[in-house]
Amino acid sequence: MTGNLIEELQWRGMIQDIMPGTEEQLKKEMTAGYIGFDPTADSLHIGSLVPIILLVHLQKNGHKPVALLGGATGMVGDPSGKSEERNLLSEEALQHNLKGVKAQLEKFLDFNSDAPNAAEMVNNYDWFKDFSFLDFIRDVGKHITVNYMMSKDSVKKRLEGDAGMSFTEFTYQLVQGYDFYWLHRNKNCKLQMGGSDQWGNIVTGTELIRKKSSSEAFAFTCPLITKADGGKFGKTEKGNVWLDPVRTSPYQFYQFWLNAADADAERFIKIFTFLSKTEIEDIITAHQQDAAKRILQKALAKEITIFVHGADEYNKAIETTEKLFSNQNAPAESLSEEELETIEGIVKNNYELSKIQTGVSVIDFLAETGIFPSKGEARKMIQNGGVSINRKKVETIEFKIDDSMMLHNKYLLIQKGKKNYYLITVI
Repeated sequence: MTGNLIEELQWRGMIQDIMPGTEEQLKKEMTAGYIGFDPTADSLHIGSLVPIILLVHLQKNGHKPVALLGGATGMVGDPSGKSEERNLLSEEALQHNLKGVKAQLEKFLDFNSDAPNAAEMVNNYDWFKDFSFLDFIRDVGKHITVNYMMSKDSVKKRLEGDAGMSFTEFTYQLVQGYDFYWLHRNKNCKLQMGGSDQWGNIVTGTELIRKKSSSEAFAFTCPLITKADGGKFGKTEKGNVWLDPVRTSPYQFYQFWLNAADADAERFIKIFTFLSKTEIEDIITAHQQDAAKRILQKALAKEITIFVHGADEYNKAIETTEKLFSNQNAPAESLSEEELETIEGIVKNNYELSKIQTGVSVIDFLAETGIFPSKGEARKMIQNGGVSINRKKVETIEFKIDDSMMLHNKYLLIQKGKKNYYLITVI
């Protein structure tokens, strides 16, 4: 094996719980290890990056990664970390989602080489589709006591809540436990990894393997990613940050990481990049000497954007960032429609074309679009030189806006003060 995987993951802050003997097993021989991916959408989001990165580390260290797609479990729903039952998916929606997730995983892991540790993808629907309920309760259910299942935190929390817990969700840990057993028996898979909220389900699997096969199995989990300010990781005002460039453009993806707080960026660069310990320590030191340069955030955003979207998209994201924020003297006309549409954090409003065609007073326009709460405030800001339209400063309160000013025949880019951008679509 090429080094100590557990030691590597520990300094990166990627291990929370670990079963005794796991480190020794990984040092002893090439080990197949799996993580399950939930096909509730046709794209993974950045919450899935940690499990993906764990599998990449596993493969880089000479072990065999197995990505399990939850074709069966996606029809059921996992109670871990959830406060209410998840909607069940139709088989058609599930197949569509599985195809999208599979294509994404193929970008990160080597499934195609003839190396003994080539990655493998499995779908638990393949072994559950012909497994009858009677067979399941006879072959699986009898090995795990209700007392054992009730002791799990994920079950306790739901039972104590108002909504309760359905039998379907209660049995989820047996279903996931059987996945591990099946992979252990059929693929010699001895390791399961996941988020710390999965620990209860994972140890049910090791228990089932011990009881049904009299064999040992191993596991570790990584901490759930949180933000220093208590906000939910991976969410913006627009919702999830997706790995699919259609759902979250590479520019928006880059901006998400670039805007990380210092305390978060220092943790994230260890977890989400493959930079060495020395490289990361050097970046953190350089950042601490001049935090305003955001050296840490730029390094983090660069590495993770290239990993997910490739170098070309990273370079385009940098170009857009430069156009919008660094090169304020470049004419607004040089911005493409996509660049205008994907400015992160911009406020977007609509305005009637008929009003623009006849020419509208800038004061009326700024108040009617909600950029200013009143005409008085708009007037004051213009007089103080704080309003620009399409990057040209509005010099007078008598200024009129007409359709000749529209970018790409439909946009007006308004800047209020130094950092507040508004994109008005004229319809």
